[in-house]
Amino acid sequence: MDGMSGPYVVRGSVSLPEAELMWRFSRSSGPGGQHVNTTDSQVELRFDLAATEALPEVWKRRALERLAGRLADGVIAVRASEHRSQWRNRETAAVRLAALLAEATAPPPRPRRATRVPRGINERRLREKKQRSQTKRGRSGRDWG
Repeated sequence: MDGMSGPYVVRGSVSLPEAELMWRFSRSSGPGGQHVNTTDSQVELRFDLAATEALPEVWKRRALERLAGRLADGVIAVRASEHRSQWRNRETAAVRLAALLAEATAPPPRPRRATRVPRGINERRLREKKQRSQTKRGRSGRDWG
């Protein structure tokens, strides 16, 4: 299809090369009327993450580690069948794959620096607890009568 809006940017200047994307089409369930029995609108997009040269080595290692549960022989597969047209499902699958790779290749969050709770805050919390306890103790029904 020449109407495809590639290349699909993962992050920065890194994008998925069209040559490394493997497309598979099949009949989709869902809406479509009489047309649904004749078109292969469901799309499965496969990308060989282990063999790609498109991603920097650090990103590739990070993605292979984080997506290990979703990989089959180093290949990641994404399916799309929400739309009635194959073209829109292709777009959806490609965008989904790019987003998945962007998330998987993101740098790890900075480690949390341990901090202590200031003494004043702790004292205030204990003072408020004591005050609340006094308020509740004053509500007891012992004096009713």
